[in-house]
Amino acid sequence: MAVLSVDLAYRRWSDLGIVVLDRTRSEPAHADQSAGAPTIRCEILPSVAAGQSEGPIDADILAGRLNHLCAVRGIRVMMLDGPQAWKSKTNGFAHARVSERELNTAAKTGLPGMVKPATYRLFAEFCLDVYDALCRRGWRRLDASAHNAARQERVPPERIQERIQDRILVESYPYAAWKSLGLAPLPSKRRARVSDLAQAYGALRTVVPFTTDRPPNHDQLQAIVGGLPGLDIEERNTLAVRIVGNPPRREDGHWREGFIVLPLPPRRPFGLRWLN
Repeated sequence: MAVLSVDLAYRRWSDLGIVVLDRTRSEPAHADQSAGAPTIRCEILPSVAAGQSEGPIDADILAGRLNHLCAVRGIRVMMLDGPQAWKSKTNGFAHARVSERELNTAAKTGLPGMVKPATYRLFAEFCLDVYDALCRRGWRRLDASAHNAARQERVPPERIQERIQDRILVESYPYAAWKSLGLAPLPSKRRARVSDLAQAYGALRTVVPFTTDRPPNHDQLQAIVGGLPGLDIEERNTLAVRIVGNPPRREDGHWREGFIVLPLPPRRPFGLRWLN
């Protein structure tokens, strides 16, 4: 099953990175051969519709388009690079969610309406609006059931079935995703050169085999690396990802906390070693 990954932006539609990721196996050349190693196929989608103005982006319109895309494609896991909630007032940190503190994110989402740095507020509020608009369309934030599975705790069968059927929103964080894979993070969009994109693209392919239907720009490459754990979540292989933070919950009329999910390097079989 495919997943959708979105590198969110709120100023211009062209700043969005929208990618569909799907894990595939190459077909064997002969009937007696097994299928090839799995490869991730990344389809880069346009973020601006024909005849559409540049922006600003309306959160509800964006949510409607993403929801329609997933409905048409049968996608049940959506990765979003942006905060899903405010911090809980009882999490022990003054200015950040638990996930943000553990990953030392550049921006912090504090109590409702409070962010660090202050310039981050409009983007944070836009992201929360996108999550809420998608939830009104039947999606839900990733909750504790996947986290419990990742910790190898017993999950009741009815919760497993519920998780299979639900459409799940998962928060990504591309900067930490690069580091989690053992790679240097992609420089910021303002500073990244074409050579930086090419180098990061090549480095990522050495760790995770994937193909793209066209060369990705900065936003699309961030969506690719941020979306990788969505495939394991869709396959219910939560031991193959890193889940950071506390479960999302309602508190004083606002959503608080929430998990950030990162990819882990694929496990590779050990080769035979000669014994001396």
